[in-house]
Amino acid sequence: MRRKIGDAVAGETFTLKQDVGKYTPYYYAGASGDYNLIHIDPEFGKMVGLGGNILHGLCTMAFTARAMYEWADDPGALKQLRVRFSSPVKPEDTVTVQAKVAGVEGAKATVEFNAVNQNGEEVISMATAELELAE
Repeated sequence: MRRKIGDAVAGETFTLKQDVGKYTPYYYAGASGDYNLIHIDPEFGKMVGLGGNILHGLCTMAFTARAMYEWADDPGALKQLRVRFSSPVKPEDTVTVQAKVAGVEGAKATVEFNAVNQNGEEVISMATAELELAE
């Protein structure tokens, strides 16, 4: 059931964990058409100093979008998303989105969030989302 504006409370927190599979960068490359070698070739990723291949930033950002629309229980509620990429995500990482409702005004909820890997390293920082909730 869609989250209603009366159900959103400033200060409310929520999280979402997403495991990144070994082959996720390859699947995302196929879906996006972005076959940059840093995403699909572990040896190239090592050669350029990344320690191996890395996940596409937009795939990591999609995990944060998922956290927002799952909280709202409505993919159409997400109206704006801003993120800062802090560190690369690697295959077999676990990404945890940590979010807090910063404010509710009218039918709009503003959420501040970040995302960390399994080692607690920030991969997304200084991020905000705006969601339009049901009346």
